Amino acid sequence: MTSAADIWDQLAALPRPTLGELFSATRDGGEGTDEPGGEARVAMLSGRIELDEGGILFDWSKTHLDRAVIARFEQLAEAMDFAGMRAKLFGGEVVNPTEGRAADHATLRGTGEGAKVEEAMALIDRMGMLVEAIHQGALGEIEHLIHIGIGGSALGPALGVDALSRDLSYCDVHVVSNIDGVALEAAFAKCDPAKTLIAVASKTFTTIETMTNAASALKWLGDNGVSDPGGRVIALTAAPDKAVEWGVDETRILPFQESVGGRYSIWSSIGFPIAMAVGMEDFRAMLAGAKAVDEHFRDTDGAANLVLRAAFADLYYTRVRGCQTRAVFAYDERLGLFPDYLQQLEMESNGKRVTADMQPVDGPTAPITWGGVGTDAQHAVFQLLHQGTHLIPVDFIASIAPGDELDPAHHRILLMNCFAQGAALMAGKKGADPARNYPGDRPSATILCDDLDAAALGALIAFHEHRVFASAVLMGINPFDQFGVELGKQMAKAIEQGGEAFDASTEGLLEAAGLTSE
Repeated sequence: MTSAADIWDQLAALPRPTLGELFSATRDGGEGTDEPGGEARVAMLSGRIELDEGGILFDWSKTHLDRAVIARFEQLAEAMDFAGMRAKLFGGEVVNPTEGRAADHATLRGTGEGAKVEEAMALIDRMGMLVEAIHQGALGEIEHLIHIGIGGSALGPALGVDALSRDLSYCDVHVVSNIDGVALEAAFAKCDPAKTLIAVASKTFTTIETMTNAASALKWLGDNGVSDPGGRVIALTAAPDKAVEWGVDETRILPFQESVGGRYSIWSSIGFPIAMAVGMEDFRAMLAGAKAVDEHFRDTDGAANLVLRAAFADLYYTRVRGCQTRAVFAYDERLGLFPDYLQQLEMESNGKRVTADMQPVDGPTAPITWGGVGTDAQHAVFQLLHQGTHLIPVDFIASIAPGDELDPAHHRILLMNCFAQGAALMAGKKGADPARNYPGDRPSATILCDDLDAAALGALIAFHEHRVFASAVLMGINPFDQFGVELGKQMAKAIEQGGEAFDASTEGLLEAAGLTSE
């Protein structure tokens, strides 16, 4: 079998036709193959994942993938035992070797090894019963929920609440992650303490930012006349014993599995604030949308696997074309937090410099993920995309159905701008005036939902989870640990404890701020 290193060399040596050439009429693609252009190319590089109602179109035709590139990546997938690693993921086997763990987030939506799925579904049912009891008044009149977490314990809930609760909200949810007290005070200002619950989300129930904010939230309740602040706390954790020790009643602890990573935990009890905001029916629909992607990813081989195809393009640009960033623009206000969510998912997972077997990586790993909301971003950063010196692959995400009830002109203009940007990045425009010359040949992909409902949101998130995993396997790295986040925390703790010297710059900053390391 050809080695992975040889395949990367072959990929680098392949011809690099422009997007315009790739879209031209059928031509000789080399190696005895015809390369389809026009509508045939779109058909080859587009596909849908169907949901219970509607579906999502994934169009990768405006990337530089062609048959020769795809063939090499399919060989790479075989060389890296992609099929075997995927089977381990869904079989509940260890895929996180540095921590000796499985990665069981797919079981939370009903996909995977039977016993683990059964356990996950029981925990979801338990959460559902508590959510419905609260909605029915079991804990009194509850109008507000302050959800306290950080990282995956906050980014997922914030995205889900923002995306799904604009039309209907059973409960006013405020997600607080920052240790900066300004963030917590802003949430307090919007809530009536007599009608507020506090959700504390921490996998270990020891995260300093979360537990500090939680203590301040309980003090706020007590200072404002709530006789039993502890009785207003719901704990979301993989360490229920720690929550009990902290003072949370066992009946108000919603556990999840240790084998579910924080940035993959939106499907677990960490999704409690989403269910509180929009109800369990929508939360379960989100799980069902994710499960549809799980099944496609698990059961489809080669480039027909839409997730794997996206990973092929990602790695082509990062490793072959030297692209250091990837931009994501959601042409839907409800997905305004999606680029933020992807930043953690992609960069914390694949921002690694050693392989799963502890060898130095042989090339770039995760690109820097960034983005924004269209059409705002067009008036802020698209100048660089169209005429700057960086080659930046772009993902556009949109919904055919509008999220508003205003004049349909709003949504028509939104979608026309989305599609026009992809076309303009590809085609460019030559001009005699250098300042008005657009080079074109700039890649983009488009993800087009029939409607942005709960199922579609779940499918979008799961698609990107598996995209990260597929890229990691092809690079030979472990996407499920995150030791890089620990060093800064350790040094912050050392500053708090005192007695440790730092560099002259840090010592000067500590002195200027009235802090000391002694």
